[in-house]
Order: sequence, then C-alpha cells, then structure tokens
Amino acid sequence: MKRLVLSLLVENNPGVTSRISGLFSRRGYNIDSFSSGVTADPRYTRITIVASGEEQILEQIEKQLAKLEDVLDIKKLEQGSSVTRELILVKIRAKDTERQPILNVTEIFHGKVVDVTMDSMVIELTGHQDKLDAFLDLLQEYEILELARTGITGLTRGSDDVIFLD
Repeated sequence: MKRLVLSLLVENNPGVTSRISGLFSRRGYNIDSFSSGVTADPRYTRITIVASGEEQILEQIEKQLAKLEDVLDIKKLEQGSSVTRELILVKIRAKDTERQPILNVTEIFHGKVVDVTMDSMVIELTGHQDKLDAFLDLLQEYEILELARTGITGLTRGSDDVIFLD
C-alpha cells in the first residue's frame, strides 16, 4: 500500500469540506488524515489530505478531487520536496516521581508541557509524523490518558509552484 499526501487550495465556500470528504465516502476510500484552515487570503482554504491504498485508487482520488468545482489547485506533498508537520497533545498520568523522566523525554523531542495537575501532564509536540510516533513509543511505560492528533499539514518547498489568485 502506498500513501498519498495532497495539499489542496480551495475556495472558502460553505460545504467545501463536506463535498471533499463526501467524495471519499461515496467511493469507499479511506481518509487517514484531513486538516484544513483559511489561508492568508480569507477567500481560500488550504486542505491537506492523507490517504493510503493501491496506486490506481490513489490516482483516481487525485483525478476526482481535481473535478470538484471548489478545488483550485492540487499538489502532491512528496518527501524531500515538501515540508509536513503534525501536532499532538498527550495527557499522561504522572505522579511526582514520574514527572522528571517524562520531562527529560519531552525536552529531547523539543516538546512543551502545557498543563500540569496533581496526577497528570499535558504535553504538546510538533514535528514530522515519525518523530511523534517515536516520542509516543518512549512514553509507553506511562499511562497515556488521552491523545489528540491534528493530522498532517504541509506545503511544497520553494516558490516555483506557488499559485497567485486574483
């Protein structure tokens, strides 16, 4: 199975995310990750979609997305020619004696403690998906109470393929 990461520039119209996700559900395709946000120009939204499957299915997904009226541009985010990141928030059960080892691991990964209570900590970490997975692997000896992941977002490197819209 291959993995496809697409960056879509779409018109910021009501229902655009519903139409895009509906395309996947109608055809039985799975979305591994879906993140979106308004760009510097509020008329447009950038959506990053991660899907996995056979190469033929992934090609079909890209072709079907290109047919949607609101989709203005599609770029494949390939390793080496793009920058991708993900954010996670991890709530860990942490007694007084466990906090320092958790802090040590968090510092190594350039994470940040964003909340501490008597029995837990919330850690924020941003980076490439592999980095986040490695961080979570090191925390397996602690009880992870809750975990939230934003999904991948990204842009291509350089300015050669930037689209300017009027």
